Amino acid sequence: MTFAPEFVEREYNNRALVPDYAAYFARWEKDSRYVRETIACEVDLPYGPDARHRIDLFPAANARGTLIFIHGGYWRSLDKSMFSWLAPSWVAAGVNVAMPNYRLCPAAGIEDIVGDAIAAANWIALNGPAPGVSTDRMVVSGHSAGGHLTAAIFAAPRGELQFDPARIVGGVPISGLVDFEPLLQFSYNADLRLDPQAAERLNLHGRKPTVAAPLVIAAGADESSEFRRQSELLAQAWAPQVRKLMILPGLHHFSVVDAFAERGQPLYEEALALFDK
Repeated sequence: MTFAPEFVEREYNNRALVPDYAAYFARWEKDSRYVRETIACEVDLPYGPDARHRIDLFPAANARGTLIFIHGGYWRSLDKSMFSWLAPSWVAAGVNVAMPNYRLCPAAGIEDIVGDAIAAANWIALNGPAPGVSTDRMVVSGHSAGGHLTAAIFAAPRGELQFDPARIVGGVPISGLVDFEPLLQFSYNADLRLDPQAAERLNLHGRKPTVAAPLVIAAGADESSEFRRQSELLAQAWAPQVRKLMILPGLHHFSVVDAFAERGQPLYEEALALFDK
């Protein structure tokens, strides 16, 4: 599917679509600093050699499982430290939270970043118990680029996951990208450095998941038509194990993250229910 560059630029530039995005970032950073100062956590645990191969852990008492949350930023910006604010509601519900960083474009390619996400999941599964984070039941989640990386872990070739994939009991890709062809026309590709061959290798909608856990796929109803299409495309392609596709009314690309952290919100409750299977 080929789109005009001006259409792609309009549909994929979320900061232009949400003019007050900077207020979200400022609030997330402020709240995250407070969370790291007030609840138990271990930050910057290394899972690899690069300075961005780091994980923050937020343990819960008598945990029923572990939530892995992978941040967004178009594979080229942002940091796990901006999202510590997500942890308290999950920890209060008896869920450990693990937040990995990964290398960023253009220093690394998206395929390298997929490798980082898989390596982080391996580290969490194998080493999380050492600092007291049980990983017998894990839900993998992420927003935007992190939504893509969540789905990429679900589609990881057999053998790349160094633990029993049955320990992943659910996945929640939020506003993820799984069709990379439009990004070839997007201005951010100056950093992403995609060519048609790389886009084809990264596409997930034509692949089948190797992790069999149920998925909750979500996007905001006020996101661009293309971001909604991307989530709908994944839900259709992976239908047999998609528990629910949630196009959430009144939410845009940034406010949908709030809905993942707020107890009582449909997205939060659907994600939490994955631990009960």
